Amino acid sequence: MTQADPRPEGTAEDSVADSVRGNWVDRYAPRKARPYLRLSRADRPIGTWLLLLPCWWGLLLAMLHDGQARWFDLWIFLGCGIGAFLMRGAGCTWNDITDRHIDGSVARTASRPIPSGQVSVRGALAWLVAQALVAFLILLTFPIMAIGLGILALAPVAVYPFAKRFTWWPQVFLGIAFNWGALLAWTAHTGQLEWPALILYLAGIAWTLFYDTIYAHQDAEDDALIGVKSTARLFGDRSPLWLRWFLVATVVLMTAAVILAARGGDPIALLVALLGPWALGLHLVWQMTRLDTQDMQGLLRLFRSNRDAGLLPLPFFAVALLV
Repeated sequence: MTQADPRPEGTAEDSVADSVRGNWVDRYAPRKARPYLRLSRADRPIGTWLLLLPCWWGLLLAMLHDGQARWFDLWIFLGCGIGAFLMRGAGCTWNDITDRHIDGSVARTASRPIPSGQVSVRGALAWLVAQALVAFLILLTFPIMAIGLGILALAPVAVYPFAKRFTWWPQVFLGIAFNWGALLAWTAHTGQLEWPALILYLAGIAWTLFYDTIYAHQDAEDDALIGVKSTARLFGDRSPLWLRWFLVATVVLMTAAVILAARGGDPIALLVALLGPWALGLHLVWQMTRLDTQDMQGLLRLFRSNRDAGLLPLPFFAVALLV
């Protein structure tokens, strides 16, 4: 007896192997648009969340730092959301262009639009430019220093896909790119870059090392065969030990950022805000109790759960603003 395909009717032949079954792209998007939306990972929103959450951390801590809340902050909040979706899409498109030969050799990624032949390289480049241009228009609504930071962010985005070819630590380059929003959103609110934002940025990089090492364990065997480097391959069986260090670094650095941002203000507001990094840390501890580097589906679930982990500090930061 043949097992029924769990994917929505009419999409089984072209959906990406590691996408969420029944996602909105497979179900509702026009067929011609699906390959481009899959290039942007619109069928897997976790990456947009991981890019966006440091922006929101930075914005709320900046507001806590100077005690000001303006209508423009609502636009920063929304603009970061739209920009995260677009720039994550542009970054993933660039990643798939540069990795098209590697992706075809890895079981999990062989079904992506370029190696599977659904999108040409020229078409992918045009899609990349379109997404980046719209994101740039949003960036232009921010203060001048934030615009400069946004343009500078293109450098780590461009380098990241190549990092796994020359370093065992490509997750550091991903962290540099994915947490840039903490710097940008802080600067968009305050008009200047300050120490709390920089320390929050480092906390985000430590968090990225945590979740992306978990993610990279899914491809460790294929990566070894084709010579691609990652922290998962570097750490091997010692990954749980390294993950604990990244966990501690995330909590300690975010705690320091909160203290610097809120010092001199209401002590109760500081105490409430400090619950944010500890809530995040407890979620990472929970992930460690579920970690099994041989369980591919479990690794993917843990990686995706970092959306919830990253959301946890936000209500504490928001309540602290109201104290």
